[in-house]
Amino acid sequence: MADIRPPGSETVIGSDVQIKGELSFEGSMKVEGRIEGKIVTKGRLFLGKGAQITAEVAVGQVNVEGTFKGNVVASERIELASTAHVLGDIRAPKLVIAEGATFVGNCHVSPDALKDVKPAEFVVPMAATPIKR
Repeated sequence: MADIRPPGSETVIGSDVQIKGELSFEGSMKVEGRIEGKIVTKGRLFLGKGAQITAEVAVGQVNVEGTFKGNVVASERIELASTAHVLGDIRAPKLVIAEGATFVGNCHVSPDALKDVKPAEFVVPMAATPIKR
């Protein structure tokens, strides 16, 4: 079936949606709901203020405004907004962290950040003090 969305549009996961499992997509996606599992795309992932994500993520670009627990590998860029709460490891060629963002984890940021990436290199977030908003 042909894609009938207008060019430049994005898929939206609303605040009333909860997903467990593996999510893959082309293009861009905005998430305001909850996802637990794995997210894979060469495109752009936008995690809104209401997003609550616990996942392993491999993306082109990711913008985080909400709460994220897990590890992220981005082939292009990671941006953490002032409202972002991130617990986990991140790896990307470019990283932007706004004043006020919370980040607890390890980061590897350089043009060579994606060479020889092995999942075992990441620390898997275990039971930790919950992030309070």
